[in-house]
Amino acid sequence: METKHWQIDGAADLDQNPAIREAAALLREGHLVAFPTETVYGLGADATDPEAVASIYRAKGRPSDNPLIVHLADEQGLSEWVREIPESGRLLARRFWPGPLTLILPHRGNLAPQVTAGLPTVGVRVPSHPVALALLKNCGLPVAAPSANRSGKPSPTRAGHVWTDLGGRIDAILDGGVTGVGVESTVVDVTVNPPVLLRPGGVTLEMLGEVVGEVRVDPGLREEGESPRSPGMKYRHYAPGGEMWVITGEGEAQVSRIQRMADEAMQSGKKTGILCTEEHASRYRADWIVVCGTRSRPDTIARELYGALRRFDEVGAQWIAAEGFPPRGVLHSVMNRLSKAAEGRVIDSGRD
Repeated sequence: METKHWQIDGAADLDQNPAIREAAALLREGHLVAFPTETVYGLGADATDPEAVASIYRAKGRPSDNPLIVHLADEQGLSEWVREIPESGRLLARRFWPGPLTLILPHRGNLAPQVTAGLPTVGVRVPSHPVALALLKNCGLPVAAPSANRSGKPSPTRAGHVWTDLGGRIDAILDGGVTGVGVESTVVDVTVNPPVLLRPGGVTLEMLGEVVGEVRVDPGLREEGESPRSPGMKYRHYAPGGEMWVITGEGEAQVSRIQRMADEAMQSGKKTGILCTEEHASRYRADWIVVCGTRSRPDTIARELYGALRRFDEVGAQWIAAEGFPPRGVLHSVMNRLSKAAEGRVIDSGRD
């Protein structure tokens, strides 16, 4: 399959952009189009077309019980696809849409069944990226769109990442440059009271609480046995090819533990990488030191995380140690992704 690749000039009138209009036509015809959102690149298909949605799963190699998020151009179209919007959902939508927040709502049964993976609910959001909004307005459809990567790999924050994973497997890529947030949208179930956080993301737990008060954290974020109620709750995710460990803690204890483990890996003959922040980069020795932002700006860590993880695949790292962080604010999302990438191999540097 030939994959078209369009570079989008953000300064132009996007609603009239020929590439966006052609991409919208492809969606209406049942094809797959990757496009940028403010979080990561998504792989879009007509959410009402079962065959188009099935092709998402085939292109990504995605498990069929992993539901998809539906993207809309605005909140006004929501009632066509969901039965009701609880007050907590209205408050959160008013505060964070367009933006990196997905709401779990009861659907009307008029979406392709693969979108909801057999659940009575569906995840919906209105993205804020101008290219995504122009595409959604032009196609006039609800668009199901998981991240535009091979299943299990780090999500794409650049069009080049999409091309590496899906080039020749999808119909088109809209290249809108580097995404802003860097981790996927926050997912909140508002069908219950209090609302339940299913996946941390660009909208933090603290920000949610400021709008609706109490928000519980679903135990499914930690327990792998149940069917996923949201993307990102099950299976190995966001992972480079090499064996990965996450080491939490602070200061000297964290740095020393990481270096000790890296030394052991190198002595055993493994090509070794360390994922760290700017503050500690000069203190490590390994085959590759990859920096993912600065501790003084946690948003930079989220934004650079997936690109840094992909870097280890580019160089062929066989073993990786990553600095962990206190799970507060956007770093809650970062730690969620790191833990998934490491398949739960998380060590406290303060313990044996």
